Amino acid sequence: MTDKLATMFKALGDPTRLRIYTFLCECDAPVAVADTGDVRRVAGPTVGEICCHITGNEQSSSNISFHLKELRNAGLIATEKRGKNVICTADANARAALAAFFASAAEARQECCAPLISIGATRPKTEIAALAVPQGSSERG
Repeated sequence: MTDKLATMFKALGDPTRLRIYTFLCECDAPVAVADTGDVRRVAGPTVGEICCHITGNEQSSSNISFHLKELRNAGLIATEKRGKNVICTADANARAALAAFFASAAEARQECCAPLISIGATRPKTEIAALAVPQGSSERG
């Protein structure tokens, strides 16, 4: 699962792909665009509307198509060809995996950092910093 998450995060590391993915998650509905660039509403915004949202241009562009392909290859979105249209949706399993990762990371942070957080309420910052350095190691500036 770690490799899959890394692939997802790598894809989302691109600002355009992150904006597209966020937009699809917010819409939470399929979108469509014809091979000709004509768009039609399926049950939410069309790919043309995604292009408009991201680039300000209503026509589907090869740049947006490339980013959609990268998101699909990372497992973040699903695409389905229906006639001349491509239907795009945010993948529910990917959304769940990302949510679980962040929930787990937040929980681990609480477990790991709780002693330092409670110490921080009563000790000066310099003393807290010394506690964070593993014993036997030297801190270099």
